[in-house]
Amino acid sequence: MKSVFRLICLGALGFAITVCGWGQSSPDQASAEPQKTNQKEKQTSTPGKEMGKGGEDIGKGVAKGAGDLAKGTAGSVGELARGNVGSAGVSFGKGVAGLGKNVTVGTCKGVGKIGKGVGGEFKKLGGKSKKKDELASGPPG
Repeated sequence: MKSVFRLICLGALGFAITVCGWGQSSPDQASAEPQKTNQKEKQTSTPGKEMGKGGEDIGKGVAKGAGDLAKGTAGSVGELARGNVGSAGVSFGKGVAGLGKNVTVGTCKGVGKIGKGVGGEFKKLGGKSKKKDELASGPPG
């Protein structure tokens, strides 16, 4: 059971590190011209960007949860070294609770954004198919 738990934690940590690496910019991008922004026009996210932000939220939740689990585990090891078995269990329990909370919140936010992005893609596909149907049937009249 411990090996399965360790494998899950290792996989979650690897996923979090991968997601964080995707967000890093290369040095060439930093020297590019500054982008002009127009304060009057609200920029809408494309469905692809929305889904990417959803993956980012899931990764953030997993990373925060892994951090909480690490803190709880370190605290419980310290308490066990002092001989406080009860305090060690409490410390580990807090770490596991933090993991569960952060992973759940991150996953819910991420899945919501991914769903919004998928809905946007379907909306785009639906609009294109209606236009094709109108063109195929010819002008009314």
